[in-house]
Amino acid sequence: MDTKLDQKRILIFLAFAFGIAWTAGLVIYLTGGLVNSPKILGNLTLAMALLSTMYMGAPTLAHIFTRLITKEGWTNTWLRPNFKRGWLFWLAMWFLPGILTLFGALVFFVLFPQYYDPTLSQLTAMMKASAAAVSQPLPAVNPWIVIAVQTAQALLIAPLINSLFTFGEEFGWRAYLQPKLMALGGRKAMLLMGVIWGVWHAPAILMGHNYGLEYPGAPWLGPLAMIWFCFVLGTMLGWATLKAGSVWPAVIGHAAINGIAALGALFVLGNPNPIIGPMPVGLVGSIGFSLLTLILFLLPNGLKPANVTA
Repeated sequence: MDTKLDQKRILIFLAFAFGIAWTAGLVIYLTGGLVNSPKILGNLTLAMALLSTMYMGAPTLAHIFTRLITKEGWTNTWLRPNFKRGWLFWLAMWFLPGILTLFGALVFFVLFPQYYDPTLSQLTAMMKASAAAVSQPLPAVNPWIVIAVQTAQALLIAPLINSLFTFGEEFGWRAYLQPKLMALGGRKAMLLMGVIWGVWHAPAILMGHNYGLEYPGAPWLGPLAMIWFCFVLGTMLGWATLKAGSVWPAVIGHAAINGIAALGALFVLGNPNPIIGPMPVGLVGSIGFSLLTLILFLLPNGLKPANVTA
């Protein structure tokens, strides 16, 4: 772990991470944005292809390019699993994001019961549309069974499958930038990481990613809400990385949240403000992550690295 702030490498890394990602965002914007992006292969749009590769992969490319340009070498890449010592944090990141996401959705619907739909009408409509698209009758499946299956898949399978995509971010943010910022101390590092990560998302958020474009204060409140979410989610991922001595728990945790984040939307009736919830990117939806972040900030050693070799 660096004890002195390496400003040169930090700035080079950020230039690549933002430059590559925001260039991809510009291309998406100029070719129709997220909504009107042209299809390039089947139902795959140019926007989704660029988001999942060039945009989300920018931090990993920044990590690699910074090491090459500055001749930093390849020690301390945080790729060693350290599973024997850090297995508890692997397990925590597999399930904790899902649990906290469900908790946030529950709190949202308790506070705003007018938006809760016990009939799951949105899910039923989606099932009807899917059946109509293939000219098949709607199967006689209880939508609550579908919810149960999707929840199980999100908790058990999504962290593994989605890791193929979340590695592109985590190998940059948690495996490179975070160790560089730890010279500031754990709390300051996590605060700064949250701001940087949140601002990095701005072009995608301004085009409607995560929050859409029809909420009060759109599109400018979305990037601000994303900064908060990146701070509380990033603190959890950063904590797991520090304690496990490896980036892999963060990769898994990020994959887990991506797999279950939209589940709360299936229970929605009407049009709640996405800045509030029920999804975890909302202020109320993220309350579980916020409480965990508060605990980690209050614990004397909550954000100090474990004594492991990365």
